[in-house]
Amino acid sequence: MAVLIVLLVTMLAPIFPMSPASAAENKNLIFDEANLLSEQDRNELNALANQYSAERQTDLIIYTTNNEEQKSDELLTEEFYDNRAPGYDKPHGNVVMLTMDMYHRKVYAAGFYKGEEYVDNSRVDKITAKIAPDLSDGNYRMAFEKFLNLSYEYLDLKPGVNPDNILFKTWFQLAASLAIGGIVVGVMMYRSGGRVTVNRATYEDSENSHVIDRQDRYIRTTVTKTKIEKNNNNGGGGGGGGTTAGGHSHSGSSRSF
Repeated sequence: MAVLIVLLVTMLAPIFPMSPASAAENKNLIFDEANLLSEQDRNELNALANQYSAERQTDLIIYTTNNEEQKSDELLTEEFYDNRAPGYDKPHGNVVMLTMDMYHRKVYAAGFYKGEEYVDNSRVDKITAKIAPDLSDGNYRMAFEKFLNLSYEYLDLKPGVNPDNILFKTWFQLAASLAIGGIVVGVMMYRSGGRVTVNRATYEDSENSHVIDRQDRYIRTTVTKTKIEKNNNNGGGGGGGGTTAGGHSHSGSSRSF
């Protein structure tokens, strides 16, 4: 009977999906109203955004506009969230969003709910700083892909942790693992050669070996002081978070490109 039940479930699995997750896979998350992307780029970015959104349970949205009404980039973002009610599993839910204002040549990144907690003001400021050079060069596809990758990465890091810490870099973790593995193997190989019983005393003639002369001479000590200039340039980032007219709090960072 148990075998028959297993066979029945296996046969019916393709017909009756086990979870509704697939319904969220085809959401439109790329709103390219300024027509900055080709159709292929939009489709590929949308597929990546859906994949990352499902894994982090937070919608990752890109919104571009020519902003004919000349609104601020923050207001554009807030009105988008209030009026279109995006969210991973419910209206006005978890979102990390990038708004491109082509009229003022400004970009605004914001996080709502879980997005605000994990991608706070500090982290969205890092995002806008890292994608601004590509935006200035017109490499919109590359900049948007960086936004998705960085948001995906930050949503997996504990809030309050510096995401640029070298300990969280994959290459560093791999190098550290290889180094530790090499040390362990080296120690094992060293110990496998047997115990070494020869030491200094084996060949030393204690009766005829003496220290002939020893001399320490102190000359001087020199102290050099160098003034370190404080860098107050934030790279053009700013804005901070706020609250939409609908009462939804968010993080935020605005930057020109």
